[in-house]
Amino acid sequence: MPQLTETTAYGGGFSAPAQQAAQAFRAAMTALARPGTLQDIAGGSPPAGISPAAGGLLLTLCDPETGVYLAPDVDSPELRAWLAFHTGAPIVAADQADFALGSWAALMPVGQYRVGTSEYPDRSATLIVEMAQLIPATATLTGPGIKERAELRLPDVAACQANAKQFPLGVDFFFTCGGQLTALPRSTTILPKE
Repeated sequence: MPQLTETTAYGGGFSAPAQQAAQAFRAAMTALARPGTLQDIAGGSPPAGISPAAGGLLLTLCDPETGVYLAPDVDSPELRAWLAFHTGAPIVAADQADFALGSWAALMPVGQYRVGTSEYPDRSATLIVEMAQLIPATATLTGPGIKERAELRLPDVAACQANAKQFPLGVDFFFTCGGQLTALPRSTTILPKE
């Protein structure tokens, strides 16, 4: 087993934290507000095994009060140490997670994550799904933040549709690849691409 080094645990954060965190937060919020759009996110260099986009989201959205679930395909001592040092976020079980990170297959089933309650629908999980590619699209999207329609590559159209049918409950998704991300809020209507 590789040993943790100062570089893996302490390096790779934002080099200009205020500016890069603001840019990353803007990219994340724009992606949620405009489902299906690709946003660039840069600045963080997480340990091997996760994309810079996923690392940027973790650096921006996580803090000591934010529980993170790491799926088996991305979980490593290096990532745990990096996340603890840069964000202080605790590692938790899937059913307690505010954020969950991994590939689609490793994060499944979606039903294990919190979907909120009728009184507090915002108390749900957000899944950060690492993808091999974000294009070409496999689904057509309509709904809030979409002028007419948008297109998005989804790993499982039927599972995402079932999640959206729970609205206002359900989970939200970020899809990441390299230095880009896109988002799928639970309020979005999803149709298979024709």
